[in-house]
Amino acid sequence: MFSNLSLAEPLLRALNEKNYTEPSPIQAQAIPYLLQGRDLIGVAQTGTGKTAAFALPILQRLTASTAPLLPKRPRALILAPTRELAAQIAQSFGAYGKFLKLSHAAIFGGVSLSPQIRALSHGVDILIATPGRLQDLERQKHVFLDKVEIFVLDEADRMLDLGFVHEIKRIITKLPPKRQSLLFSATMPLAIQELASSIVHNPARVEVTPVSSTAERIEQQVAFVNRNDKSKALVHFINQHPTGLVLAFVRMKHMANKLVDQLARDGVKAEAIHGNKSQGARQRALENFRSGRSRVLVATDIAARGIDVKGISLVVNYDLPEEPESYVHRIGRTARAGMDGQAIAFCDSSERNLLRAIERLIRRPIPVLKGHPFEGAANQPDRPRTTVEYAGSGIDRPHRPAQRSRGFRPQSSSSTQGNRFGGGRTGGEGHTRAGFARSGSSRF
Repeated sequence: MFSNLSLAEPLLRALNEKNYTEPSPIQAQAIPYLLQGRDLIGVAQTGTGKTAAFALPILQRLTASTAPLLPKRPRALILAPTRELAAQIAQSFGAYGKFLKLSHAAIFGGVSLSPQIRALSHGVDILIATPGRLQDLERQKHVFLDKVEIFVLDEADRMLDLGFVHEIKRIITKLPPKRQSLLFSATMPLAIQELASSIVHNPARVEVTPVSSTAERIEQQVAFVNRNDKSKALVHFINQHPTGLVLAFVRMKHMANKLVDQLARDGVKAEAIHGNKSQGARQRALENFRSGRSRVLVATDIAARGIDVKGISLVVNYDLPEEPESYVHRIGRTARAGMDGQAIAFCDSSERNLLRAIERLIRRPIPVLKGHPFEGAANQPDRPRTTVEYAGSGIDRPHRPAQRSRGFRPQSSSSTQGNRFGGGRTGGEGHTRAGFARSGSSRF
């Protein structure tokens, strides 16, 4: 229970308003360390509740602190790799800090600088930022980091994937040496370990859902499909899932747009989200997807990072990712909050090596979906595999492997999410569409 974690009454009240009573594993493990002021390394994927794991202790510690709020000098800094994740974290701080007199701002690229500069000039307790925009504002002397008491580097592995390592190292040099530091990452390769050693001191370590063990409630299958048949196969599997949202991943930005056009010609309403879209267009596509106005979202890995949308029942790897870790992040968008979900990977003859790399990472072969309408004779497995016979008709899903007898339950917004405190739940966009958000009422 959250009431057993020594959280202050205003935080418990905010949690109770949302009917959150029981912490997730990472919250239960991390919050006590962070309330003690310990540095921490958290190994956790998106969707495990890690945002609340650091947001709740930050809100409590800053409220108890006597340090004054100064213009342009935030007291806590959270670095996030993408605009969407930064906006999502800001929404979380607004929800959990509803009854606290603490302010927060989110700054990221793709939107006007003016509202962000104004928010910083007034002074904010908590700053959520992407590295590039933070550096721009810091160089222009609109923000100074010498009063940061708590520093969080979120999704460190994705930061490195996006090439932010130099920006991060430069930002660290601007922070005061005496601070509490937190690093979260879904994976811990050597490069992340080396980066962590320069950030945290004598850290506690919390690890949940290792990247090599994908979520138990996700039914994974691979469908061997000729490349020219992939779009028709996607339409087929979408039609086999008349309820729930569908998220399809492609490698290239231009392919996302092309696929949306192909789906439209087949009567499927879809939208694309990728790095070439403006921030406003990305927000609109996400909101349309979240609300169900567009049941299908086609995304690239970078644009989809940080998306946490309830009700995704099917994830399709239209293109297999070149980085096998991305496969785990992709399929983790379904089977949230105790629900079941399905992930289908399309594999053509050029993607065999990518499939083998994924299977090495997750330490098990992915069952092959046999007998679907677009099965390509030239694309059969190159070695014996577990197979799943396809029986697609009406609203039926492909059959589960024999050892997975649990029945399929479509995602529902009224399920067990009610009393389980998930990470990064999203509601209204609030002020984050303008690139900043402020909150505050009364201190406790």
